[in-house]
Amino acid sequence: MAPPRKRKKITRKGIHEDLMHEWLGCDKPTNLGRNISSASDWIDTILKKQFFAESLNEDEVKAAWKEVAGDFIGAHTEPVSVREGNLVLRVTQPAMRFHLEQMKPELLRKIRERFGKDRIKSVKFQLG
Repeated sequence: MAPPRKRKKITRKGIHEDLMHEWLGCDKPTNLGRNISSASDWIDTILKKQFFAESLNEDEVKAAWKEVAGDFIGAHTEPVSVREGNLVLRVTQPAMRFHLEQMKPELLRKIRERFGKDRIKSVKFQLG
């Protein structure tokens, strides 16, 4: 005959622990919040990526435009807006617009050198 089994003292906490062990398949984790971070830790990063929190100020571009473009181009163009990395320039004459389209890669390189590689993605021209 088998020896009698020792009875465990039945308590509410003991029952709860047994149920949780059976339900989870393991013991209760010691620190549930260990791998959890608050939303405030990520908000700045998300805003910078999604909404270009560090995007260019239009006034900053307008102030430095003649220096970046040079006197001749600066006299015939004007920065209109900077939205989502797209710089829109107002051009006074169709011939000047054609000339700027031809030198767009060089102009974009100069702009990126001045304001940062990731801040300006493209340059668009509009007559006006």
